[in-house]
Amino acid sequence: MDAAAGGGADDHRDDHHVAGLLAQEAGDLLLAVRDDGMAAGWGQWRLQDEGDRRAHDHLVARLARLRPDDTVLSEEGHDDSSRLDAERTWILDPLDGTRDYCRPGSVEWAVHVALVVDGWPVAAAVALPASGALFGTGTSPVGRPPERDRPVVVTSRSQWGEAEQVASAIGGVVRSFGSAGVKAMAVVSGRADVYVHPSGLYEWDACAPAGVAAAAGFDVAGVDGSRLEFNKPRPVVPGLVVSRPEYTERVFGALHW
Repeated sequence: MDAAAGGGADDHRDDHHVAGLLAQEAGDLLLAVRDDGMAAGWGQWRLQDEGDRRAHDHLVARLARLRPDDTVLSEEGHDDSSRLDAERTWILDPLDGTRDYCRPGSVEWAVHVALVVDGWPVAAAVALPASGALFGTGTSPVGRPPERDRPVVVTSRSQWGEAEQVASAIGGVVRSFGSAGVKAMAVVSGRADVYVHPSGLYEWDACAPAGVAAAAGFDVAGVDGSRLEFNKPRPVVPGLVVSRPEYTERVFGALHW
């Protein structure tokens, strides 16, 4: 879609809709870039760079038209300190999971779009383009977990220790795969029960997933149990936990014994 299309400063769509719309658009663009780049024989680094840049440029241009008075913090953009005094700041990860994006057939990458007011994402969306799924604070498809013998704890491929402690505490098993957005939405969709990321994350990695999961009724916190805060001078959060409420007490008991 042309960045100039779809409305102007007086656009009537609410922030939930805008977050979902932009995440979907960027996801569609990334699918096209990946298909074209792979067909042209691009290497991994060019494919990552092109995807990151084009998705970022699209999101920023769309927000400039749809929400021209808001500020933006994007993984791929210049960090303008004016966002710290702004009432409304959009926090973007145009392509979460760049290494997985470059793997043919991979579905483990996402687009994150969130609007932060007073330190918290009041509207957010996570698109999983290769899966055709879109989760948002307006209309998230919240899934009930299927009947399974043991709850599922998801974590990053390189960070297993804390997730194993949590799994032991709730009688579960650990699974690992890419993208914070994909893992958090696995909990929201019912494919998993707890997501544990035990080390620091940049705000663009955690903001939209946290906003979507919290709006859907899941418990969301830093790995130290703290309330997450976004749009800080140093845009980092102390890890991320997304948990089904029935497991939360045992999860944090395992993390802080």
